[in-house]
Amino acid sequence: MTREIIRNDRVGEEYVRILHDSGLEILIRPTPGFSTKHVLFGTRYGSVNTTFKTKDDEDYITVPNGIAHYLEHKLFENEDTDVFDLYARTGAAGNAYTSFDRTCYLFSCTDNFIPSLRILLDFVQKPYFTEETVRKEQGIIGQEIKMYDDDPNWRVMFGMLEGIYHKNPVKIDIAGTVESIARINADLLYRCYNTFYNLHNMVLAIAGDVDEKEILAVCDEMLIPSENKELSVIVPDEPDEVAVPYAEQYMEVAVPMFNLGYKSSPVKKEDQVRCEVLCNLVLSLICDETSPFYKRLYDEGLINSTFAYETFSGEGFFVPIMGGESREPKKVAALINAEIERCKAEGLDRERFETMKKAYYGSLIRIFTGPESIASNLVNAGLRGTGDAFSFIEEVAHAGVDDAEKFLKERFDTSNCAMFVVLPRDDDKEE
Repeated sequence: MTREIIRNDRVGEEYVRILHDSGLEILIRPTPGFSTKHVLFGTRYGSVNTTFKTKDDEDYITVPNGIAHYLEHKLFENEDTDVFDLYARTGAAGNAYTSFDRTCYLFSCTDNFIPSLRILLDFVQKPYFTEETVRKEQGIIGQEIKMYDDDPNWRVMFGMLEGIYHKNPVKIDIAGTVESIARINADLLYRCYNTFYNLHNMVLAIAGDVDEKEILAVCDEMLIPSENKELSVIVPDEPDEVAVPYAEQYMEVAVPMFNLGYKSSPVKKEDQVRCEVLCNLVLSLICDETSPFYKRLYDEGLINSTFAYETFSGEGFFVPIMGGESREPKKVAALINAEIERCKAEGLDRERFETMKKAYYGSLIRIFTGPESIASNLVNAGLRGTGDAFSFIEEVAHAGVDDAEKFLKERFDTSNCAMFVVLPRDDDKEE
């Protein structure tokens, strides 16, 4: 076992990083005086990881879409009890989530921290699947999929991703489709579990008024050592151009909703933080609510307070996105593209760049003010696999306006974007 302290003198913060003999990376940030303890146990396994192999496999296997999310659901049930019943006895609030590139199991508590930690380490390492329980879950998750299909916010996001990508599985709902989950069985779940829930592929992050020695004693007792399987994942090769530049759908909404995304090549893992920082800075300069462009659109009634932006980034995908409600979404998209081209030609506002940079820096500092945000930041850094929990702060500190202008020209191609619009349903229109 190795132990090191990761410290950042710029912000005066530090945490402990332990590489446990079992293969697990453990990240601990004691926060004396806080009553809440927050823990996340995560694996580098999300909805996009559908084609993979280990050193023991002769060839790659491709599994049905939605299986990572399905596996998350099933781990909460073991042979004799439900995990939420166990958490109820300790008073902890347990939960989990699956995203495009990770799955995390978590809990928060004020008391009974060690018993709650034991529950987490136990059930995540103890899968129990039978054909009967797997079939039962298909109906439950099928209903969840249909519920999201009726959610306009969800549809406008995935409609845009379907327009951006030809093959990348990121365009598929995290939960999969009703058809894809029907192909999931117990054998496939065990295959995916044994591949991705290897401790060498996982991170445990803890923040709160906790004792490191107590945590390690529990880990020494409960973690099941595993061999590094040298996991390899394939993301399908993707054409440079978008798949569908424009598409729309009618749903029960009062005002049209849109998402506009710019197709950009995936970034190398070691460049991901830098690119996310620069993308966030560019987006804030162009369309933050304090920007002249935002104010003009707002004053003209073309957008409202729902207008927002994000950097959608992960293994094999990178998309700057803007969207919200608008009665004239096509006009808004045309004006956004015109503003991007103007910024490319005239350059970014250097004074505003420094203002937005300071605001971004301040938002990152606030992450270190409570156990929940600290633990989430730690697990994100660990699962990212490059840098540390201070990487975003350092990248913001070093970012310059010239870097942002170069990034804008390279990553915001107004001739290669996709837009999806959800329109109010009309009796004369079909969905």
